[in-house]
Amino acid sequence: MIDELFESPQARKQDDANLIQELERNTPEELRRQRAHFRVTVRARVIVQPGNASQLASLKLQCTVGDLSEGGCRLVAPAPLAVGDIFRLTFNPAELPLALTFARCMRCQLLREDAYDVGFRFFSSIALPETLLASLESA
Repeated sequence: MIDELFESPQARKQDDANLIQELERNTPEELRRQRAHFRVTVRARVIVQPGNASQLASLKLQCTVGDLSEGGCRLVAPAPLAVGDIFRLTFNPAELPLALTFARCMRCQLLREDAYDVGFRFFSSIALPETLLASLESA
């Protein structure tokens, strides 16, 4: 069982090579094609905090949602967030009436010194607000 934790150097190199090949295939068009949910462009404020109750006081960022789907969202944050960590997202109810949602940070990319593009995946699918869907149909 312990042996399974330690890969041989050759197996590790092969895994790394496979990951690099996968990254090379991930063009913007390919990523859009693979998405499971329709994305809606929206501008709304959201408060991002750690998912653990014991860490709530350690971070509280006001961010801006860029797009939203049933499975996740993309936002712009003023500070970098740790990829793989779990966060609680509190959407501004006046702008985007969604319940408190927990999500995993899937990516974080520097846009400029005070802005980071952050991608989240929700733990369970959400229902997009009727007001948002109605505004899309009228546009």
